[in-house]
Amino acid sequence: MRISRLTPWAAALAAAALFAVPAAASAGQQRTTAPESPTAASAVDPYADYYASAQGKTGAALKTALHNIIKTQSKVTYDGVWNALKVTDQDPANPNNVILVYSGRSQSKATNGGGVNDWNREHVWAKSHGDFGTATGPGTDLHHLRPEDVTVNSTRGNKDFDKGGSPVSEAPGSLTDGDSFEPRDAVKGDVARMLLYMAVRYDGGDGFADLEMNDKVNNGSAPLFGRISLLKQWNQMDPPDAFEQRRNQVIFDVYQHNRNPFIDHPEWVNSIW
Repeated sequence: MRISRLTPWAAALAAAALFAVPAAASAGQQRTTAPESPTAASAVDPYADYYASAQGKTGAALKTALHNIIKTQSKVTYDGVWNALKVTDQDPANPNNVILVYSGRSQSKATNGGGVNDWNREHVWAKSHGDFGTATGPGTDLHHLRPEDVTVNSTRGNKDFDKGGSPVSEAPGSLTDGDSFEPRDAVKGDVARMLLYMAVRYDGGDGFADLEMNDKVNNGSAPLFGRISLLKQWNQMDPPDAFEQRRNQVIFDVYQHNRNPFIDHPEWVNSIW
């Protein structure tokens, strides 16, 4: 087994890990490290050690194996999410800014807050779907929390994801109607993989609801999200890019020490659903 180590870039940011809450001692697993710069074209699976117990499985067995791998994690406080997002979503072209997920806008890290033109913490799996609020766990899981303009975040609300609607002000390429939200093309796959991570990570343990996917909208406060048929399409049309891969790596190296398996293996989406 390879011994884990931080990448040089992540090591410089290790102070941010002070916001993390250590995982329960009962977790009892030692994490292994993925290489610094994973690429989809790599001839050798760079995550073979981490996902060893999931190899060769499909369907429900694969979902269970992945859950057992990624449930071992450190947790971040809700206040700590502010600083974490300034690292995970940093603009590669401007270290003073973050990229807003639906808007695509590069905005100063210092403008986080509640003002009209500030950015805040968007729960891609809306926290009312399962009623977990901002509780440490699903409410603070960085794998589905992203920076977004306050107004756009409000417009998205707790809507399920679907196609169509009217243009969203301040989020070019995004659409919305009374019961759904469609993100811009460049992050459609990101959204799908974040939701599917949540459906695997949270299965009714840890005192939280069993989060699951369905093919509906208007799921309200049920611990369900849709539409799975469309999200599967988005996963294929928008494969993981360098920004998404780096984000996954930073969360693993610095904060939660678990990974989103569908960024590393997007083909597993169709194996499970």
